[in-house]
Amino acid sequence: MDWTALLLSLRLALTTCAIVLPLALGISAWLVLGRSEGTAFSRLRRTIVETVIALPLVLPPTVIGFYLLWAFSPTQSPVGRLLVSVFGQSIPFSFWGLVVGSAIYSLPFAVQPIAAGMRAIPHELMDSARSLGAGRGRTFWRVVLPLSAPGIVVGMILTFAHTLGEFGIVLMIGGSIRGETRTASISIYNDVQAMNYSGATAMSLVLIGIAAAAITVIMVVRNRVAVVRR
Repeated sequence: MDWTALLLSLRLALTTCAIVLPLALGISAWLVLGRSEGTAFSRLRRTIVETVIALPLVLPPTVIGFYLLWAFSPTQSPVGRLLVSVFGQSIPFSFWGLVVGSAIYSLPFAVQPIAAGMRAIPHELMDSARSLGAGRGRTFWRVVLPLSAPGIVVGMILTFAHTLGEFGIVLMIGGSIRGETRTASISIYNDVQAMNYSGATAMSLVLIGIAAAAITVIMVVRNRVAVVRR
């Protein structure tokens, strides 16, 4: 089994979670807590944002990977040339290219459960906090965030597990460079192509075990939330 690929996947999944968490919290708070405010245009704007965020759930990963590859290409895109001039290296076919692709593709897996957790919070609790003098920021940190903890846990587990097993985007934007972009899923594909079925089986069993553990934790969290709400 390719342990280097597995460790790279774990590193990618953890890095993606660290980037996605603050983004998902900010987007979810904007979508949910601001929904009752604003004009029809504001509500339309939120709907458009929700649609764009949810697109990775239905788009083929290769489509997203292709456009990211084009957007960050130093020969095809001004953005790619700018990134090369600033950071000294191109994003495609690098670890940080995988991070960008994984963060974009995994964002809806974090936003949806976190937003659902925030929607489940009774508005009376937030109104009470504000009536006692707490501002928006204090209400968010002291009321919204703690009560959204189950949704945050589920979102991060889904993001981690989804990133760990992603294939299409990482192959498109990263290729298969050992120690740099060859993740566990690509290692399985390479082993199958080389008819190394023992290596592919071992890596697959590890990913199945991680996926089963992730689902178990999610079910435990949801069951506890259901018991508390009763």
